[in-house]
Formats: sequence, C-alpha cells, structure tokens
Amino acid sequence: MDQDTQAAKRFYHDVRAFAEHTWPWESQAIFYATQPDECWDLTLVSQRVYGRRDEFFTVMAAAGLDTVDQPLQQTLLVLPSEGQLYAIKRRCGFESIAAYRADFAPSGLRKPSHGQS
Repeated sequence: MDQDTQAAKRFYHDVRAFAEHTWPWESQAIFYATQPDECWDLTLVSQRVYGRRDEFFTVMAAAGLDTVDQPLQQTLLVLPSEGQLYAIKRRCGFESIAAYRADFAPSGLRKPSHGQS
C-alpha cells in the first residue's frame, strides 16, 4: 500500500475536475477523440496521447470511469498537458510512472519528458 493512501483519490478528483471544467479557449489542455479500438484499453489512449502507457489512470479519471473494467465510450476527452499533469501529480503526491516511484511513494520531482516510459 502507498505511504499516502489518499494520493490516488486526490489525483483522480483533480484530473476529473480538470476534465469537467476546462474549456477549449481557456487552456492548453489536450482534447482527444477516443477511437473504437480503445474501448477496453485505456493504456492505448495513454500511449497515443502521452507516448507511454503509464497514464491510464489519468485517462480513466478524465473519462469519469470508476474502474478499468468499464468500457470507454467514444467521446472527446479533456486531458491535462504534460506540464499540467506534472503539476497535478506533485500537488496530490501521486506518481503513475513506475520508474519514478520507490518505497511505495513518488521518488522525486523529476519531470518526465514526452514519450518516456
């Protein structure tokens, strides 16, 4: 179990709020139209948007899904940019990239480069 058991909950809440309250003219968010082959594979959306499969939880939160077992409907997702995602992760104390975790907690404040897995 993570050292901070509420970090993932805070992260999900913040990403969901970002997705629900961001308008195209307000932000540099990523607007992504989901595709039929992504219905049961959130990691595929993560790969296509962020260049790595680690951000499936971000996709799940943006889509408002409760579990990874729910189908992703074809829709326009509002996702945070790399910089926005980094800021949300730091604020919440959450890290999804395994290489940036140690002892069940984020291991540092390194900002991942686009396409790094």
